[in-house]
Amino acid sequence: MKHPTDTLAPSADRALGFSVTSRNARGQIVRLDTSLNAILSAHDYPPVLATLLAEALLLTTLLGATLRPDAKSGATGDAGQMTLQAQSTGGAVDLLVCDYHAGALRGYLRFDAERFAGLEASGATLDLPALFGEGHLAITLDPTAAAERYQGIVALEGASLTDAAINYFAQSEQLPTLIRLGISAPDAATGRGWIAGGLLVQHLARAESGAERLDVAPQHPDWQHVAILAGTTTDAELTDVTLPEESLLWRLFNEDETRVTPAPTPVRGCRCSIAHITDVLRRFPEAERVQMRRPDGHIGVDCAFCAKTFAVVA
Repeated sequence: MKHPTDTLAPSADRALGFSVTSRNARGQIVRLDTSLNAILSAHDYPPVLATLLAEALLLTTLLGATLRPDAKSGATGDAGQMTLQAQSTGGAVDLLVCDYHAGALRGYLRFDAERFAGLEASGATLDLPALFGEGHLAITLDPTAAAERYQGIVALEGASLTDAAINYFAQSEQLPTLIRLGISAPDAATGRGWIAGGLLVQHLARAESGAERLDVAPQHPDWQHVAILAGTTTDAELTDVTLPEESLLWRLFNEDETRVTPAPTPVRGCRCSIAHITDVLRRFPEAERVQMRRPDGHIGVDCAFCAKTFAVVA
């Protein structure tokens, strides 16, 4: 049987980069539709946790879409992979992982069902501290052929993952950043599935174009102007599939010179094919593979991202 969201058409999945050149700012605008529904439908998450994962997938796409191919690869080269991971102790959720590579997106979270049910029954506010307890957020950029691996880690602080991500940019990147997210749950009356939209805007250093670096403090007039305008974006605008991304940018920055750059279309991108799993298993010593094999000679491999079990001969 097809999942109810499999027939949604047309898909609103899209990522669009932009720059407000006169204000030394750049950003991304993203909508997730079919890709988001495909990822969430693989797991039977409670609505609160499905919304949490949708938020994480949006953040991952917004950040991943900013990656650029390294200079040695050229414009069509590999821009690398971005991974967002939240780990914690003392909360209902102890692990959340999402990654992005050239538009391919995947993610999952692990939670204690009994502890989560207790939180819901208590009537507690299910914000970031309640769901995760104490933990950290790690953002990792995996290397391209000409770049080194980079990882930034910050505490899981704030009311939401978005707050934690903004703290990451403030502490690790020292880069003024504004993020607006909107998430719409499935609507049985209209047949529409999950829709999520996000806007990320960052203040740039002019050194990126060869000029002197601007003061990147939040009170800089250029950044203040951009942040005020971007901050007026509503959840309804971000999740309105009839509102083109270019039209939303026009609403926000019609008094400034704005340029757009298409980014790869977000798609569900789990890499758990039989060929890939077999290749990974064959890297293990034969003695270890013998221990992994079941009586029928197959090795069972679970994929946490798509919630499937594969039986592989290796």
